[in-house]
Amino acid sequence: MNGIDVLRDPLLNQGTGFSKEQREQLGLVGLLPPRVQTLEEQERQIYAQYQGKGSNLEKRQLLIDVYETNRTLFYAVVIDHVAELMPIIYAPVVAEAVKQYDQLFLAPHDEVFLSIDEPDNNPAAIERSLCAGAQDRDIRLIVVTDSEGILGIGDWGVNGAELVLGKSMVYTAAAGVNPSSILPIVLDVGTDNEQLLADPGYLGNRHPRVRGERYDRFIDDFVQAVRTVFPSALLHWEGFGRDNAQALLDRYHDVLPTFNDDVQGTGAVALAGILGALRQSGQRFEDQRFMVYGAGTAGVGIARQLYRELLRDGLSPDEARSRFYLLDRQGLLFADTPDMTDGQREFARPAAERPAGRSARDIVSLREAVTLAHPGVLIGTSTQPGAFDRDVVEAMAKFTPRPIILPISNPTELAEATAKHLVVWSNGQALVGTGAPSLDAHYDGVDYRFGQMNNALVYPALGFGAVAVGARAINDTMISVAAHALGDLASNGARGSAILPPMSQIRDFSLLVAEAVAQSAIDQGLASHPVDDVHALMLQQRWTPQYPQSC
Repeated sequence: MNGIDVLRDPLLNQGTGFSKEQREQLGLVGLLPPRVQTLEEQERQIYAQYQGKGSNLEKRQLLIDVYETNRTLFYAVVIDHVAELMPIIYAPVVAEAVKQYDQLFLAPHDEVFLSIDEPDNNPAAIERSLCAGAQDRDIRLIVVTDSEGILGIGDWGVNGAELVLGKSMVYTAAAGVNPSSILPIVLDVGTDNEQLLADPGYLGNRHPRVRGERYDRFIDDFVQAVRTVFPSALLHWEGFGRDNAQALLDRYHDVLPTFNDDVQGTGAVALAGILGALRQSGQRFEDQRFMVYGAGTAGVGIARQLYRELLRDGLSPDEARSRFYLLDRQGLLFADTPDMTDGQREFARPAAERPAGRSARDIVSLREAVTLAHPGVLIGTSTQPGAFDRDVVEAMAKFTPRPIILPISNPTELAEATAKHLVVWSNGQALVGTGAPSLDAHYDGVDYRFGQMNNALVYPALGFGAVAVGARAINDTMISVAAHALGDLASNGARGSAILPPMSQIRDFSLLVAEAVAQSAIDQGLASHPVDDVHALMLQQRWTPQYPQSC
């Protein structure tokens, strides 16, 4: 590899960080300015440029430029300013990047694009594309999307490339997964987004989203190719629609180690937040009633995770299921409510519980549902801004002394409530976690800090722990262990404490969560190789941005 090739490879390039000796050895003399900079000097320079940008999207584009040029420098900047930059490289700013993908696109980053329209589409052809994208790297983690259910903004076709890129970045920034081992993939099966289909600049397949047998066959071929080319890789599904997210997880969880963050990650961080809140209130998890407002992929995924936790606590299936109340477009879900998904049916209330004289679609008011159910935990995944209003919060506070309220819809403008309003409306009693970062609030002499219910608190550590020991599967026990490890880090002290640790400490607590996951895999016999010291293994495998001293 000549000097120009080294400078063009972001995994190898150090820019002005190459020493004099390295420049001589690599043939870089004359290709760089004479001064040698340390990584810290480069980092300060980039961060100063970042601060000079006007909009969040401009800031993200600067960081993407650094990512494309010098991967080590990019992660050094992000890790040293992780609480500030995490929302920039991923949610909520990534949603804007997805919407403007065709305007921002110059060249693909690391992604592999697999089209359902390729005439020779078969496992062998997909294998060739995967090998080309990997470029002889040891791929241990794949983040894949078909872009139907991106965050709170829906179907964005091939633009989901920004989503899987951002997700991949978080794995490294938060937990230390080696960036050279991650491969983001976009499955282009068309789009039902009329705006994209009418846009002459759209870069994806210009037809409605393919469904049914042809879609299933394409996914089967893709999974078969992944197993052949990357037999040790963890497959992370991201941004799939409600009709496919759980179905794909169910179909392939025994085929290869696999995980769906929208289903399991959201459930895990919700469980962790609730456990952290209960540490402060002194209540028991098994005594709670849960109301989920927005029973889509994320909402049902949360309900399932909490349901399984109740089973682990010793409740029978009927007892555990009786603790849930789900609301969606149809209102409070009962067994005879029409047009429910399979996941919604799992948690629909018996029709006999409906008040006399009311039909299946009558109870659409969240306040009425709260008054009927008396939940101790209210979770928002509806993307309906303002849904948790004063009436709802005051009604909830009547029935529980320390209500746990989690408006976790993203991006920020779609959240069901602001954290400060929830504190004020509950007279300081609510234990609050939000999907987007929330500013501290002062109320009645108390400073309140709020846990961010961000999946990044769980999934990077879960993936890192599983990959480190070569876990042959990701199961509910490992996910529960991750949630408990995170929830146990919450303070159980003074009023106003956050229910989850702050994003600024994510590198430290992700290591602890990853160790717990790795140990769980070992204890269950799922690790593919023996491990004597889990802590030492995790420290050895955790990637840290630093320049090598020699070539």
